[in-house]
Amino acid sequence: MANSAQARKRARQAEKQRTHNAGLRTAFRTAVKKTIKAIDTGDRELAENTFREAVKTIDSMADKGVYHKNKAARHKSRLSDKIKKMA
Repeated sequence: MANSAQARKRARQAEKQRTHNAGLRTAFRTAVKKTIKAIDTGDRELAENTFREAVKTIDSMADKGVYHKNKAARHKSRLSDKIKKMA
């Protein structure tokens, strides 16, 4: 347990940031799942539109530091490959 006032404050801030980031991580996962679901339907136009929205979300999470930029790039690349293979 934190003993000093500074440590207590940092613990409060860390908890607040953790809960905020949890929501952002959920948005990231949801965007990826929506894109995969769209790909599975076989509708290329829907998949591409969903992918564009997912890229915005993924890039946003990487910029905020919720996920590493390489993880974001990896997800975008894999989703893009799946869409390209639909043709």
